[in-house]
Amino acid sequence: MFHYSKRQSGFSAALTVLRLIFVNTVRHVRKTNGNPLIGLLLSVSQAMVLVLVFTFMYSILGVRGVAIRGDFILYIMSGIFLFLTHNKALMAVAGSETATSPMMQHAPMNTAIAIFSAALSVLYIQVLSVTVILFGYSLGWGTVTFENIAGAFSMLLLAWASGAAIGMVFLAAKPWAPGLIQIVQQIYTRANMFTSGKMFVANQTPNYMLAMFTWNPLFHSIDQARGFTFVNYNPHKSSVVYPIVFTLVFLTIGLLAEFFTRKRVSLSWGR
Repeated sequence: MFHYSKRQSGFSAALTVLRLIFVNTVRHVRKTNGNPLIGLLLSVSQAMVLVLVFTFMYSILGVRGVAIRGDFILYIMSGIFLFLTHNKALMAVAGSETATSPMMQHAPMNTAIAIFSAALSVLYIQVLSVTVILFGYSLGWGTVTFENIAGAFSMLLLAWASGAAIGMVFLAAKPWAPGLIQIVQQIYTRANMFTSGKMFVANQTPNYMLAMFTWNPLFHSIDQARGFTFVNYNPHKSSVVYPIVFTLVFLTIGLLAEFFTRKRVSLSWGR
């Protein structure tokens, strides 16, 4: 009955939204671990373990010669970094707050802010982790050289964006069939271990096998990132356009589906 409404200008409303995104992003960063430094160390450790595992595996199998001519560790990192960023963005967005979450009871909080904050928190942690690892590697083993560092970083952003877009679709579909969507999400993230192409060079892959990988936007992002990283590698079997179009299409589908679900979802569905 007694409700006070405060009119805001467009600029003031934009500042309010940005403040909410910042606060909610910090909350997401601190959610898994109360200490941000420990959270960063865990993320760095996860990436380093994967790099060491794949380096050891390549050495044991004796297939280091099939990698791109250049820094072998940087070749491994170029796949691991994008793989982790893509999968973590997907899982963060798919697990963000929905319209029935208690957080939505606090105005002016909404699902758009929750989704963007979840994705942004992953990008922040992953960029910081990549920076720390590359800086440490350059100090210990020599200068890290990129043919086009801006292009390589843009592929990291594209891997993050495509993961967030797919996560949007999973988020919108989860209230309708939570068990099934959880299984599909796990299948996709596990399949990325192979279909992302981080373990091999796309130019050396036979054409009859490419159909198993070219549908995956992460495959294109990783291959193009290696083209921007190494001076003697020119990707012929991947495209920058495909993951961009894929991201825009899935982002549009995810936004429409999330709007449709938000208008119909009920708290009683989870009981």
